[in-house]
This record gives sequence, C-alpha cells and structure tokens, in this order.
Amino acid sequence: MTAWLVSLMEHVGGVGVALAIALESIFPPIPSEIILPLAGFTAARGSMSLFGAILWATMGSLLGAWALYGIARWFGLHRIHKAVDRIPGVSRKDVNKANEWFNKYGTWSVLIGRVIPVVRSLISIPAGFNQMNFVKFSGWTFLGSAIWNTVLVTAGYMLGDQWCSILGVLNVFEDVIIVVFALVLVFFAWRWVRNLIRERRSTQSHE
Repeated sequence: MTAWLVSLMEHVGGVGVALAIALESIFPPIPSEIILPLAGFTAARGSMSLFGAILWATMGSLLGAWALYGIARWFGLHRIHKAVDRIPGVSRKDVNKANEWFNKYGTWSVLIGRVIPVVRSLISIPAGFNQMNFVKFSGWTFLGSAIWNTVLVTAGYMLGDQWCSILGVLNVFEDVIIVVFALVLVFFAWRWVRNLIRERRSTQSHE
C-alpha cells in the first residue's frame, strides 16, 4: 500500500493526496498516520510544495467528512449500523463510541475528535444523524483536520526517508491528547460543582 500511495501522490500530485485522505476519512481502516507523513515525504521529493500537500490533505479530509455526514443524515443511525458491520475493521461499537463523544461534548467533539483514533473518521456520522449545522460542522472539521494534517505532513516532510519513525511517537501523542482533554473536562466539572455549592450557600444565608 505504501508504494501505491507514493506512486499515486507523485503521479497525480495534490489531487492524489486529497483522494487518499478522502478515502481514509470514509474508510477508517486506512490510517491517516501513514498517508499524511507519506504526503510530506512525497512533497520533500519535489512532487508538490509543503503548503500544497497540507492544503490538499485538508480538502480531502473535508470531502470525506462531508460524504459521511451526508450519508448519516440521509440514512439515520439504524441503517448506518447495518452498513458498518459489513466494513472490515469497523463495527457498530466504533460508531456508538463516536456518538457518545458527540453527545457528551457537543459540537466541540468534531474539532477534538480529529486527533482521536477511530473517532477521527467516524465523528462525522453522529454529526450527520443528529443534524448538526452544516456550516459549523464544516468549519470545525476544516480547522481540526488542518491542525492534524499540518503536524503529520510537516513531520513527514522533515523526516524524509525516515518518515515511518513518527508512527511510534504518534501513539504517545494521541494518548497525551486524550489525558489532557480529560483533565480539562475534570477541571471544568469541578469548577461548575464549586460554583453550584457557593450559590446554594449564598441562597441559604439570605433565607
């Protein structure tokens, strides 16, 4: 697959990058952790500019996300469950996980979900069948994808032939992101509870 992806990007250029990333967004078994550093590596070989690789990758992410959003909005959760059971490497549990993220964190999940494994691709599905505003969905998707794509494409560009060395680091990076995000949520929950307790004490003192 690696050789095919490099060949596709070298012969078709940015369109090949966008196509590969769009497919990754629709079919999660295709990992962006491989495609994006490869796009940077291909750019380093002179097939395209670094900025062009990032831009094309982000457009591909957006197109793939639009496709899943539209399918989910049109068919609904029940039919989506039946469809994903037929896709190798994906199950309805993955869709339910993405849906839990969306229900718990709202529209922010579309942004944060772009750096979380599996959720990164599937978050478009609950956004679709929950009928999230399309403009907001597109904006958060573009921003989150641009950040993720910039990091990985640039890393592949700088590492060159050693691009595969980034894969181990990515696993640690993703774990750190999850932990930091969880700590932020705990902090806001603690502050909310503290303020609620203060309000109740203030109300009782006035009584």
